[in-house]
Amino acid sequence: MNPFQTLTAEIPVALAGLRLDQALSEIFPDFSRGRLQTWIKSGAAKVDGAVLPPKHRILGGEYVVLQAEVEPDTAVVGQDIPLEIVHEDDDILIIDKPAGLVVHPAAGHSDGTLQNALLHHAPELAGIPRCGIVHRIDKDTSGLLMVAKTLAAHNALVGQLQEHSVQREYLALAQGAMTAGGTVDAPIGRHPRDRKRYAVRNDGKPAVTHYRVAERFPRHTLLRVQLETGRTHQIRVHMSHIDYPLVGDPVYGGRPRLPPGAGPHLIACLQEFKRQALHAEILGIVHPATGEYCEWQSPLPDDFAGLLDVLRAG
Repeated sequence: MNPFQTLTAEIPVALAGLRLDQALSEIFPDFSRGRLQTWIKSGAAKVDGAVLPPKHRILGGEYVVLQAEVEPDTAVVGQDIPLEIVHEDDDILIIDKPAGLVVHPAAGHSDGTLQNALLHHAPELAGIPRCGIVHRIDKDTSGLLMVAKTLAAHNALVGQLQEHSVQREYLALAQGAMTAGGTVDAPIGRHPRDRKRYAVRNDGKPAVTHYRVAERFPRHTLLRVQLETGRTHQIRVHMSHIDYPLVGDPVYGGRPRLPPGAGPHLIACLQEFKRQALHAEILGIVHPATGEYCEWQSPLPDDFAGLLDVLRAG
């Protein structure tokens, strides 16, 4: 594999006034600021054809060409873990992730992750930042995830995420009876007391979630949710913030809300659903190589579908 790949981008006007290294860290978030500074100083990053110092203040609208040298990630090893591959070609992989599978190794999950599985399936992904994973979904959320197989594809997909042009639609079962859909536009940051949680807070990062009603039940609502941004736990935090937390959410869900006159089977199903009822159903992107719009859809997993059947039966 060629360790050098050319990445290109136009610096958004919104980044005007930042230092060049700061702007590039926003555009290419999978590379550290130190690595980007090294590339800038060595002439590997050119702005409108010129080599500029890291401290140069950008105006916005400049065209950047970056000759990126990526070292293989040897910290994560491949493991023979089954993958549900929805689509694969020379540039991208689309994975249907089951609930319970962690995406990246982290404290408490050093192996047995999607990243380990991807490296076993395609060892060349070691040369791509985060082994090609450009976005993630929570461990106990199921559904579609995209993976880049080349640096160029990685750059293109990250760009689409930053431009909010990726189509991501989730099915979510919320507690409470909603009368209509809406939008939650509320910044999200770390919870002030619990670092493992997130919360709506004024100094958080911008976060926008759109939702519409798909099906109503006496004390629950099935929602179709679209993300405009992609903050950690965004749907879960936003739905809890407006007092419609997701069924089964162990962190933001609170106590189960039982329908009036619910039978023992329904009560048991709601109490025993121990993960957030959230499924990444639809994923749509512009293919980084062909330029064509592509879209995939994932069926609901059995546990989520079964819970809906019980709710429909009353």
